[in-house]
Amino acid sequence: MGRVMRAPAVLIALVAFAAVAAPAASASPALPLDHAGRWITDAQGRVVVLHGLNMVNKRPPYAPDAVGFGDDDAAFLASEGYDTVRLGIIYAALEPQPGVYDDAYLDRIAQTVETLGRHGIVSLLDFHQDLYNERFQGEGWPAWAVQDDGLPAQPQSGFPGNYLAMPALQRAFDHFWADDPGPGGVGLQDRYAAAWRHVAERFRDRPAVLGYDLLNEPWPGSTWQQCANPAGCPEFDARLSAFTSRTLHAIRAADPSTLVFYEPNVLFNNGSDTNLAAFGDPHAAFSFHDYCLPAGSSNSNQGCDQSDDLVFANAEKRSAATGDSLLLTEFGATDAADVLGTMVARADRTMVGWQEWHYCGCDDPTTSGPGSTQALVLDPAKAPEGANLKTAKLQLLSRPYPQAVAGTPRGWSFDPGSRRFHLVYGTARAGGGSLGPGATTEIVLPRRQYPSGYGAEVRGGAVRSAPGANPLVVQACRGADDVDVVVTPGAVSHASCAAPGASGGLKASAGPRLRLRVSPRHLRARRSVRLRFTVTSRVNGGARPVRGATVRFAGHKRTSSRTGRVVMRVRQRRPGLRRATARAAGFRPARVTLRVRRR
Repeated sequence: MGRVMRAPAVLIALVAFAAVAAPAASASPALPLDHAGRWITDAQGRVVVLHGLNMVNKRPPYAPDAVGFGDDDAAFLASEGYDTVRLGIIYAALEPQPGVYDDAYLDRIAQTVETLGRHGIVSLLDFHQDLYNERFQGEGWPAWAVQDDGLPAQPQSGFPGNYLAMPALQRAFDHFWADDPGPGGVGLQDRYAAAWRHVAERFRDRPAVLGYDLLNEPWPGSTWQQCANPAGCPEFDARLSAFTSRTLHAIRAADPSTLVFYEPNVLFNNGSDTNLAAFGDPHAAFSFHDYCLPAGSSNSNQGCDQSDDLVFANAEKRSAATGDSLLLTEFGATDAADVLGTMVARADRTMVGWQEWHYCGCDDPTTSGPGSTQALVLDPAKAPEGANLKTAKLQLLSRPYPQAVAGTPRGWSFDPGSRRFHLVYGTARAGGGSLGPGATTEIVLPRRQYPSGYGAEVRGGAVRSAPGANPLVVQACRGADDVDVVVTPGAVSHASCAAPGASGGLKASAGPRLRLRVSPRHLRARRSVRLRFTVTSRVNGGARPVRGATVRFAGHKRTSSRTGRVVMRVRQRRPGLRRATARAAGFRPARVTLRVRRR
């Protein structure tokens, strides 16, 4: 607790890193992946942050390779620093007839998984649906699983309007959530869960599979209005919980350990809370999306901050209650720079990995605008370069991030203007236990952001990669509690084993200043007292809580909660003034002075 390594206060220039015997830089986490609470972790126990895209082909034959997605696309994604793809499986293609699986289709999916895996990219297998079936202008379930009570598929308003206005579509979902009997008298959910078990049997031994995403954007059916409020809809979520539990148990019969990602009902995307049960699975993860309604209509982020912050807060609340890990598996579907830039900055601020929608337009029948608007690459059948590539969007999305952290992240940030990246992490292993000897942190630094190279200033650790290498590899100094890394373009690299924040350390972040309050401010010597700190920052004229800030006082150290609060019990022996400090990645530090009086 609070131990500082004895080292010179000045930064020690490490120009000849390559001459030091050190582990070679690795471009990807050690597989397979699992989790420790909210964090996804690798086989070494390091925290893994995922950045990537979605790749779903919603048209027959429903395989990504059918539209030309292949090795050149995987190599391109890896070169830009991405390490994950959410890969669509369309249920209609998997089980074209009741109980009959198309393993040739799974062969194609498996080939794409292997292609991505060769480039260090893990795949989240996603049973993708929008509007249930082609009959309703969408895709997803096979036609034999459609029960719409004979209603006409009218009115046809496309995506997403049919969800709201087409009774036949709503009844199809109602029958599914009720697990009503389908062909052969077998429940619709039972068939679905069995199909997932078949997929799990096929992919359980493939370490390049991140996990299984049970169902894309569950729609509540005819009761959807009950879910369109901030508190959500407990009645429908009880049915969604039963479905999730049934499908999860079917997968576990074939694959006991691969991560299973479950989703809340789709209104969660817009700020409704979830009331799902806790599933108690040790390898469960929460997959959530964020699409601000005003952004969809105006192609702008104006008026979205409150809604988007609420979505993230609800996701973090879910993880805190269940211990399940978090991944933002959809956002974007736009070229709007303020929408994309604000969202990835929010994900950094809350330390959540992401998969943006979408790699290509791919003749998407269920997008709210032209398919080309959502694309990063216009045509995956062509090389991802030149006019086929949206470089402005890529400049926003291809950003530095800590891909594998040998410890627990405390915060990170990236300023696109100055291209300054800042990471702070604690060296204690997430979830407890210890990391193996020589464990290193790997920071992805896309060449797109640092075309002329970069410099790294490290405190509490040493650089273990060659100058200009990507990723940047950092190893904590012996006994260090925290490591602080700042990356800037074209500078000389330095490192020191002095603790972050020590005299002569790194300059304070150039971001907004933290505000630190404490109660009480006056203490009595030799008396135990409970101090309550609050860490905030000024945003749009108001105070916003800062999560993950490190608060230090009199040898004690705590990390602020999502509400910005820290509580510590202390006892001071002598009277005098004492200073408390707060630090967080991307912020200028704050301090407050307390007075210790005589008894």
